[in-house]
Amino acid sequence: MGASRETILETIQSYVDLVATGSSADVVALYADGATVEDPVGSEVRTTRESIAEFYGALDSLEQTSKLLHARVSGNEAAFAFELVTKAGDATYTLAPIDVMTFDDDGKITSMRAFWSGEDMVVG
Repeated sequence: MGASRETILETIQSYVDLVATGSSADVVALYADGATVEDPVGSEVRTTRESIAEFYGALDSLEQTSKLLHARVSGNEAAFAFELVTKAGDATYTLAPIDVMTFDDDGKITSMRAFWSGEDMVVG
């Protein structure tokens, strides 16, 4: 039957919030066992819970804010854009990736592909 649209949107909002302010463990908890992460698209696909945790671990010590810009859900898949702002010293780095995710029947993420490149980063 699949997860409901509302469940998927809740998972997306939790993901956007936790990427900025949660721990890597909080983010990884949104993923189903056997999930994959390709961030950015074209990079090595992470296929184990440990490698996914390592990836998100890089965010643990950063000062960040985020907001969901828009999301589209179709069946057990979604595409969404969000803005992530990172403060480092006097500089601010803003990135607005487009993520494409698939979800299991419980609304857990089974795959995530993030579309962005270095040219998309705005430094202020």
